[in-house]
Formats: sequence, C-alpha cells, structure tokens
Amino acid sequence: MDRLTILGLVIGLTGIMTGQILEGGNLSILFQGAAFLIVMGGTLGAVMVQCPTKVFVMAIRMGSWAFITPKWNDLELIRQLTDWSVLARKDGILALEARASTTTDPFLKKGLFLLVDGYSPEKIREVLDVDIRSWEQLRWQSARAWEAAAGYSPTIGIIGAVLGLMQVMQNLSNPEKLGGGIAVAFVATIYGVAFANLLFLPVANKLKAIIMQQTHTHEMIVDALAAIANGDNPRLIEIRLQSYLD
Repeated sequence: MDRLTILGLVIGLTGIMTGQILEGGNLSILFQGAAFLIVMGGTLGAVMVQCPTKVFVMAIRMGSWAFITPKWNDLELIRQLTDWSVLARKDGILALEARASTTTDPFLKKGLFLLVDGYSPEKIREVLDVDIRSWEQLRWQSARAWEAAAGYSPTIGIIGAVLGLMQVMQNLSNPEKLGGGIAVAFVATIYGVAFANLLFLPVANKLKAIIMQQTHTHEMIVDALAAIANGDNPRLIEIRLQSYLD
C-alpha cells in the first residue's frame, strides 16, 4: 500500500472540507449524487471515446498502481543475476536452462532462454530492447488516459453546473429555492476540478514515475544478461548492477 497516496488524498479532502466549514458552509451540500454521476460518467465516456480498447483496459488496471505499487526487489534481483553469472562462468551457459524454466517473470524468462540458446550479447540486447519499448509504450499511453481524464473532468463539471442552472431557471417563480439551487449547481464544477487535481492528474504522474522505475529495472536486466553472454567477470557484473541502485 502506498501510504503517501492515501495520505495525500486525506490531506487534500480534509483541507477542502475544513475550508468549507470555516467559511460557514454546510458539508452536506458537497455531496450531490447527480453532480457526481454527471462528472464521473461524462469523464469516463470521453476517455473511452479517446482510447483504444487495449489502452483503456490497461489504464483501468494500472489505476491500482497508485495505491499498491508493483515493485521489483532490486537488491534481490541483483543477487540473483550475479549468482547466474557465477553459475554460467563455472558450469557454462547451458547450466542456466533449469533456472529459465522456473522463472515466473515473462521478461526475465525470455532473456534467459535467449541466453541459453547462445545468442550474442548484441542480439539479446536488440530483442529485449524491443520488448521494453513495447511494454513502455502501452503503459505510457495508459497513463496518459488518466491525464486526459484530468483535462475532461473540469469541462464536464461546467456542463453539470449549466444543467443545474437550467433547473434553477425553471424555478424563478419560487425565490426561496434559488439560492440553494444555484449552490447545488456549482457542486458539479467543484467535483470536476477536484477530481482532476486531486485524483486524475496525480495518478497519471505517479503512474509515469512507476513506469520509468520499471523500465530502469528492465534495462538493468538486459545489461546483466548481455554481460553474462559476453563472459564478463561476475564481480564486474555485480559492481555494474549496483550502479543502477544509485
């Protein structure tokens, strides 16, 4: 669980609600089901129109990353890669075939099989670099879907406000309802701006940071596998991989 994400949302929402109370407002007016439905439904629909199906589905799946960040244990990974380099230097590259069969990560498994099949360091790097770029491109587009939602949300909020004002105009003959009706109408604008700046845009930027971190880890794996294929000294490989942590 990413505590910083949760803490940030709590602080942001608490600040808004506390400000409403200090200004003498009522918190109940901030909770409007119709405004929520207009903003969330309109924003979701706009993003669905913009994105290909594959990108949209990936964007939904990646949303949880902002709260439960997928992480490689880079220290453990470096230890594992170094052990493989020692094994390859001692017993030959084919000794890694058993390790390749038991590896669960698809990217690491593919790299090990390329290594076992005897491909050159250049070929291993070439094939895996294509995988990295493809992996990164899909997830980067998915992160941008959250960024797009941050752009649509305030505008949809304005649409909700206008719809609310239209209802107010129909009750001009009843002055007692005008003030409350106008206040309710502008809640949609608050929702649109709040969702954009407290949720959609921060999530998009956090997803981009996670993608960059995972790409960095993938590049470290490629570097290690290419070095093993090249027959580099395991100690040299370990020192090089430690530099990725810095």
